[in-house]
Amino acid sequence: MATGADYEAATARWLTARGSRILARNYRCRAGELDIVALDGGQLRFVEVRARSNPRYASAAASVDARKQAKLRRAAAHFIACRWRGATPPCRFDVVVWEPGPRSGKLLPRLIENAF
Repeated sequence: MATGADYEAATARWLTARGSRILARNYRCRAGELDIVALDGGQLRFVEVRARSNPRYASAAASVDARKQAKLRRAAAHFIACRWRGATPPCRFDVVVWEPGPRSGKLLPRLIENAF
């Protein structure tokens, strides 16, 4: 069974293959944690990775609730203040969810751009 770290690593590879440059993984601060920080076409992306294999629970995307979003915003502000040099580029929050495929049941990535 894959772990959260496995899905984060797979997401980083998936994003890189689609042209993003990974700047940080598992960035931690007092405000929280950012799974992936990437630069894509001049835009700074803060990517939350979620996986759900059991359909009895809420969807992976639904698990990024208002409280989690607030923590991600605070962690992103900390990242920008402490790690970014120069003018801050446009930023967005994306969620990559790993959910069972319709035919195979194998977990596949789905990108939700500008999730919040």
